[in-house]
Amino acid sequence: MEIRNLGASGLKISAISYGNWLTHGSQVEEDAALACVRQALDEGITTFDTADVYANTAAETVLGKALKGERREGLEIFTKVYWPTGPGKHNDHGLSRKHILEAIDGSLTRLGTDHVDLYQAHRYDHETPLEETMEAFADVVRSGKALYIGVSEWRAEEIRAAHALARELRIPLVSNQPQYNMLWRVIEAEVVPTSEELGLGQVVWSPIAQGVLTGKYKPGEQPPAGSRATDAKGGSDMISRWMKDDVLERVQRLQPIADEAGLSLAQLAVAWVLQNPNVSSAIIGASRPEQVTENVKAAGVKLDEATMTAIDGVVGDVAERDPAKTQSPSRRDFG
Repeated sequence: MEIRNLGASGLKISAISYGNWLTHGSQVEEDAALACVRQALDEGITTFDTADVYANTAAETVLGKALKGERREGLEIFTKVYWPTGPGKHNDHGLSRKHILEAIDGSLTRLGTDHVDLYQAHRYDHETPLEETMEAFADVVRSGKALYIGVSEWRAEEIRAAHALARELRIPLVSNQPQYNMLWRVIEAEVVPTSEELGLGQVVWSPIAQGVLTGKYKPGEQPPAGSRATDAKGGSDMISRWMKDDVLERVQRLQPIADEAGLSLAQLAVAWVLQNPNVSSAIIGASRPEQVTENVKAAGVKLDEATMTAIDGVVGDVAERDPAKTQSPSRRDFG
């Protein structure tokens, strides 16, 4: 397993990290979830990402159970706060001081640890002063409940403002967790240059575009039974943006490039993400242990310039690059 620094910080993490957004506590049975975490550990993954909102807190509980008994110093455990949890009442979400300080204690209890290595703001909160949010995060760090602070899906100007406050408060804001893959490149124009300047690394999710970049979805054909595109709990609403024949046809045209590189399409997709020097880690998920084994083979792969150019030539204009696509909802959107 390749090990990288998280941004400009001294924290070292595995280039492939394991996330349980769509699986633990919802899409797969607990025994299968535990087996996937065990396989991740066996493959050298040390970095595990979750969030309190995943399966309405159940994902943190399952991950805590899966990691129980592991040497804590040998793991990097990440979680996030923002989205509604529990009954979803008016203070059960957002980045207020009240919610952050209550949420971290709930996360630590479920994870079975006294601290997380990285505590992340899962979206930007337009309805709470940023100063309040960052001061609450500073208290979380100073209490020893989190070692580093990160954000997820924040825009460049939001990251810059948070970084300035973090410097004043003397707390380590070290990362952003965006969606990033061959088909979704909205961070490249603004977020990545800003992050490079400020010393933040990207911990990216959906490197294989919820499975689209595996090539299993064929143009003109119905999605395979039991696949994520047919599973409402497994992200079918998100994957629908790519279930178009022009996109799926481009993905099929990537197969010869993968063959030439000696990789599967999924491995090519993960390796492509890891070529970006601002990417510290790519999060993979799995419902079966063998998926973990396949995807970790992308760690340490170096794609040459000709391969990267060929990929760009195939993907072309079906890739989304508009930086305005990175935005946080209003809390009113929670219903």
